[in-house]
Amino acid sequence: MMTKHDALKKYFGYEIFYPLQSEIIDHVRAGKDALVLMPTGGGKSVCFQIPALITEGTAIVISPLIALMKDQVDSLTANGIAAAFLNSSLTDSESAEITGQCLKGGIKLLYISPERLAAPSTISLLQKLRLSLFAVDEAHCISSWGHDFRPDYLKLSVLREKFPAVPLLALTATADRVIRRDILRQLAIPEEHQFIASFDRPNLSLAVYSGQKRLDQILRFLAKRKNQPGIIYCLSRKTTERVAGRLQDRGYQAAYYHAGMDNDERSKIQDGFIRDKIQIICATIAFGLGIDKSNIRWIIHYSLPKNIESYYQEIGRAGRDGAPADTVLFYSYADVKTHYEMLKDLPQDRQDLLSAKLDRMKRYAEADVCRRRILLSYFNEQPQGDCGNCDVCKNPPKKFDGTIIAQKALSAVARSGEKINMTTLINILRGSANPFIRENGYDRIKTFGAGRDIKYGEWAEYIFQLLNSGFVDIAYDEGYALKLNDLSRKILKAEMDVLLTQPLELEKKLSTIAAPPKKQTPADGLFERLRMLRKTLADENNVPAYVVFSDRTLLEMADTRPQDEIEMLGVSGVGEHKMNKYGKIFLEEIRRYAREEDRGTSIN
Repeated sequence: MMTKHDALKKYFGYEIFYPLQSEIIDHVRAGKDALVLMPTGGGKSVCFQIPALITEGTAIVISPLIALMKDQVDSLTANGIAAAFLNSSLTDSESAEITGQCLKGGIKLLYISPERLAAPSTISLLQKLRLSLFAVDEAHCISSWGHDFRPDYLKLSVLREKFPAVPLLALTATADRVIRRDILRQLAIPEEHQFIASFDRPNLSLAVYSGQKRLDQILRFLAKRKNQPGIIYCLSRKTTERVAGRLQDRGYQAAYYHAGMDNDERSKIQDGFIRDKIQIICATIAFGLGIDKSNIRWIIHYSLPKNIESYYQEIGRAGRDGAPADTVLFYSYADVKTHYEMLKDLPQDRQDLLSAKLDRMKRYAEADVCRRRILLSYFNEQPQGDCGNCDVCKNPPKKFDGTIIAQKALSAVARSGEKINMTTLINILRGSANPFIRENGYDRIKTFGAGRDIKYGEWAEYIFQLLNSGFVDIAYDEGYALKLNDLSRKILKAEMDVLLTQPLELEKKLSTIAAPPKKQTPADGLFERLRMLRKTLADENNVPAYVVFSDRTLLEMADTRPQDEIEMLGVSGVGEHKMNKYGKIFLEEIRRYAREEDRGTSIN
């Protein structure tokens, strides 16, 4: 019987598992359900693909988009794995052929959409198969608290009813504590069966720039990133078309993508991007959920996203191969006003929730603390320190000792029973004896009026700094009440100091893009040659370029320059199947480049 480590090396070309992957594989192999939270690029798919490969039977993967199924099946097939999908893109004869293969035990992983799963014919098919596991991808779609709620996901309860003995793995890259509780409840997963990986993506640089002259800034940004694929997210369809047109005029292989296009047109654009025929996609948020493209090197948000969950998921599409990638957010208050306009016709409770989440996104853009710290804190992860790879860390603002300010705020939260929102907290601190404060007795707590000397707007800024730094939490499902955590208690016990920054006007915080061009190294030149070879082979085999080898694998080849098959198999991402199919061709290209380099004739 093949072990999990054997399968990892043979099919995926890796020697070691990412954190938690091995434990999750053992857990599901023991027949247990689980909720898995891993950042995009953290290796969620391996958590169900490896158990499927080393267990008898067929694994069923619930996936929300047709494009996601096709990409993952293409990647698995390229690695020598028997995989298929069933969705509306197939003809009746194609569906019948795949069904026949499943009944014969010839498919290890079968991808199905949630709407297809609910069909009686699908349930009938599954009842005839020997099932190894269920994997629910993008599991946050089941929660109405989430940013991407899909009613079809509510039908997944049928899995628990019809197949209670088959282990179920729910996987997501973006879920706060409230959404996690909802997923556990709806899929009947025990609370103790959660695996939460770090949300940290250290290979992603984070930067926020002024929203002035965005197109000019984008052109300066792209001038240093020739031939690097990326996505520009825009708020409106009209903007995607305008930005793509401007880039096309400058000679870039750019296209736009939005929900107003017909399906065939969108599929053509998406396929062109996946296969590196299009380098830049200007898209609304409709684009990307189904993209399994590992070599996206940058993400630009032309406008402010509606919440941190969406932002984190969208920037997570860059650098999935682990190599460095850049993320840029352009920000102006006009974006915030546009979002508020879009919310005004919603039911009040929904409007309140989305407004609160938009406010957190706004505060991220305006923040002067480490941006990675803010993202990790939002997902209830306490960072070990500042990242050093965001614009704030690279140009840190001046700070002052804000421990007493923090203690006053946190003390008021504690003395009010952790039941108050930010507005009420500020009113307590500033001694505002309004009817709500008096009715609840908040005017009698010790910290009432303890912050009269600080203006309302400054208190709001300081409290958001505490939130962004992870020194206090917020419960969206409890009326946006502020909650203490371990760091809060350390601050209250004077076991920890707090540094805050003085509030600044937005214009003084945000700069614009301007950087010197990068000098090319010999490794860069070889990488470009290997990238061109990969493109040729991908076109010949009619697969996306990253299916041949990821950028990270090519970068390692360019850096280590393997000279034989044994050394090539030592490169991360080169497994037996790909070594046999592509390895010798890449070895010859590396040798050819070295010969040209010796003669001083290598060209790109």
